[in-house]
Amino acid sequence: MKLTITFPDGSKKEFDSGVTAMDVAKSIAEGLARNALAAKADDKLIDLSTPLTKSCSLRIITWKDPEGVHIFRHSSAHLLAHAVHELFPYAKPTIGPVTEEGFYYDFDHEPFTPDDLQKIEKKIEEIAARKLPVQRMALTEKQALEVFKDNKYKTEIIKSKDTEEVAGGKGEEITAYKQGDFIDLCRGPHVPNMGMIKAVKLTKLAGAYWRGDQKNKQLQRIYGISFPEKKLLIEHLQRLEEAEKRDHRKLGHQLGLFMFHEWSPGSPIMLPKGTIIYNELLTFLRGEYRKRGYLEVITPQLFNKALWEASGHWSHFKQNMFVMDIDGEEFSMKPMNCPSHVLIYKSQLRSYRDLPMRIADFCFLHRNELRGVLGGMTRVRKFSQDDSHIFCTPEQIQDEISALLDFVRYIYIDVFGFSFNAKFSTRPKEFMGDATVWDKAERALEDSLKKAKLPYEVKEGEGAFYGPKIDFDVKDAIGRDWQLATVQLDFQMPLRFGAEYEGADGKKHTVVMIHRAILGSLERFIGVMVEHYAGRFPLWLSPVQVKILTVADRHDSYAESVRKQLFDAGLRVVVDDRSESIPKKVREAQLEQVNYILVVGDQEIKNSTVTVRTRNNEVVGEKKIDEFLTALLDEIRRRK
Repeated sequence: MKLTITFPDGSKKEFDSGVTAMDVAKSIAEGLARNALAAKADDKLIDLSTPLTKSCSLRIITWKDPEGVHIFRHSSAHLLAHAVHELFPYAKPTIGPVTEEGFYYDFDHEPFTPDDLQKIEKKIEEIAARKLPVQRMALTEKQALEVFKDNKYKTEIIKSKDTEEVAGGKGEEITAYKQGDFIDLCRGPHVPNMGMIKAVKLTKLAGAYWRGDQKNKQLQRIYGISFPEKKLLIEHLQRLEEAEKRDHRKLGHQLGLFMFHEWSPGSPIMLPKGTIIYNELLTFLRGEYRKRGYLEVITPQLFNKALWEASGHWSHFKQNMFVMDIDGEEFSMKPMNCPSHVLIYKSQLRSYRDLPMRIADFCFLHRNELRGVLGGMTRVRKFSQDDSHIFCTPEQIQDEISALLDFVRYIYIDVFGFSFNAKFSTRPKEFMGDATVWDKAERALEDSLKKAKLPYEVKEGEGAFYGPKIDFDVKDAIGRDWQLATVQLDFQMPLRFGAEYEGADGKKHTVVMIHRAILGSLERFIGVMVEHYAGRFPLWLSPVQVKILTVADRHDSYAESVRKQLFDAGLRVVVDDRSESIPKKVREAQLEQVNYILVVGDQEIKNSTVTVRTRNNEVVGEKKIDEFLTALLDEIRRRK
């Protein structure tokens, strides 16, 4: 019996029934087969050894695919468990999932030591060198319980069938994977053999409760990262070293930008220098909004639960809201602006002539994030977004989305020097509204991406509960991705609120709502920006743009006259007139990341000049004050 395989490029080829994905990969190219980790048959990930018994579309998965990285790292977690099993036979493996930074595995064992980590790493290398083939095992519940009878954690998983460790619900087969004499419960798929895992680094130890419940036993968690080549691991470790130097929490403290206090977890305290950056971003955005026809509003921090019930957030988002009792009724701190903007829209009758209506809001928002996931400026409880909601007719969607995509390009590429990738997210399993309306929204959003000729990745089922969206992963100076900008199309909330406009036909129509944020959370953006620039902000954002250094006390009055001239022109400038050496004062100004450092002494007073150098230790030389000021104002204007 023959079957037809359809490849990603649309080409087709016939094979005998029972052919494996590895056989198909070999028929395409030996190089592809050597690098193949798994395959995707239609929408299902499968092992390369899985026989194909019916016609399907097939994609060979490699390290270059996000699914490939996930499979590779999950296989690495099994390799870690195998190594621990050989070194510490009484350790009980529990679960070992993939994380954004790599993977981890939890063990029931006494605390491991840093020396243990070194031994485990060496054992991992030994096992990988054996090039053990990885075999999938399909088991009944009875068989699985027998195989894992000595591990109470695995038997609990088998009986509950509520994690990714098993294949599915009641009556479905249970799968395990075997490499050598080590067997682990897992859904799979996995790499064909452990020899493909060429480089593993165990990064840290931690304690973790079984099932994340403090009532359960504390387990020992080992974190790791893995790659198919040693050079990739070396590059990764170098990036980590660079990332540590750029850590916004460390730089934020050193540069006096912001702080945190345990009495208000997840709520950044913006210090004077950080507040300058924050306000400069607001001023910049307000200027751009003026050009693009936005209307800024200020909305309340507290709303009665009736608003959130009407919007759908009470049933979908309440667990992330700060709820309190006021006058015997439930209120919530505002976690997002959209419902309050609908109230503004509905405050008067609207005509198609009033649309599009673009409402912008910088009000503070509060979300009850778990304390354990809070992280500096990038994961907070109190924040402000460059938030906006656009109310428009269906006919205006394309133009509005196109304008937003241009806005995103301008902000990230032209102004801040980032690059980005677009992700188009479709209807999730739990969604609000009618599926046909969702289909309409998804078509409109995807058509706009195609019209803009913007490459994008489709993220099936990852849309917001009220509509599909485009998210933008912004790539920083050392290649890390940050999710910042978002554009979301919403047909549902206007329906729930009865937000309408009178059309040209004289009839009432439901308005379309576009949610969008360009920088996203300003706090998160500042944290990302600190790391992107390594604290070396462009001139227009710098808290201290110019520092004037005096050679001796007799130069103080001249330094003050220069400071006043620059200050009156709008620059942020300070004088360092301490009785310290010029080299020491220059070095301190460079550590503070002051953009321009001016030295004034006898010669500068005589010539009515300043001697200019940069924080990068470039000596520009002697400049007339007016000439220098004109150059700085031009640099600020251009925001480069």
